Amino acid sequence: MWIIKHRTIFYIFSAILIVASFVSLAIWGLQVGVDFKGGTVIEMTYPAGRPDKAMVESKIAETAQAISLGNYILRPIGDKDYSIKSRQVNESERQQLQAAFSNAGASAELKKINSIGPVIGGEATKKAVVSVILVILCIVLFITFAFRKVSKPVASWKFGLMAIVALAHDVIIPIGAFSILGHYFGYEVDTLFVTALLVILGFSIHDTIVVYDRIRENLKISDMEKDKKEFVTIVGESVRQTFVRSINTSMSTILALVALYFLGAEATRHFSLALIIGIAVGTYSSIFIASALLVTIQKFQDKKTA
Repeated sequence: MWIIKHRTIFYIFSAILIVASFVSLAIWGLQVGVDFKGGTVIEMTYPAGRPDKAMVESKIAETAQAISLGNYILRPIGDKDYSIKSRQVNESERQQLQAAFSNAGASAELKKINSIGPVIGGEATKKAVVSVILVILCIVLFITFAFRKVSKPVASWKFGLMAIVALAHDVIIPIGAFSILGHYFGYEVDTLFVTALLVILGFSIHDTIVVYDRIRENLKISDMEKDKKEFVTIVGESVRQTFVRSINTSMSTILALVALYFLGAEATRHFSLALIIGIAVGTYSSIFIASALLVTIQKFQDKKTA
């Protein structure tokens, strides 16, 4: 299939995206949410209807300057609410912020306040990293076990290794995208983003295993034939046989997530965007990267043997 034949093009494209992600992370880093760095989230509601956004922003900016609030994120939620995320604030500062909301032209009521200390935020960061590492480790072990009977021309553990390379690709690019979005639009990384990464890992490995399983079946069929096919041909045929299925499955999911992004609640908007980016990248890697890597490693083995 042309995908396998022109795999170098897709390697270069992925390399560009990965390098861009690392450059973005090195320069701008991530806008870490309250869940990880600690801070305060105040949510206010306007029972009679939310006033003009510019007025709310103006009043909050005045108060933020007066209490030296530093960086903060102000967002509308739904039709009547606003939330503000900032460093930890004391009782006096909280009252001043609440008053600023009410001074924006309509009476505001406190709907919710959430304060997280830096220690708890640090623990959340560690747990998030550990959870991603454990998921990746379990995936490697599962693939190695599932493909344990495949030994030629590529060993089973190499199936797992190539799947992990593809998964790293699928995680790095969404993180890089949120680094860029965080710098230009203030998008934050929180526990929902980590949840999105775990979902992306699961979705991506599902697609990859579908293709790998077809390769395994086609290898068995080829072994029973007198005229055995080359490994590159088997991989190309396997990708072609699963191509439409992978695209249709991913597109149906992405369409639902696009609807959630535009029509859903503000609280889930960044979560759905992370999933859209991750599933699109994961589908791409399952089709264009993961299987092609098997061919690359097989050809490397042949050269080494020769």
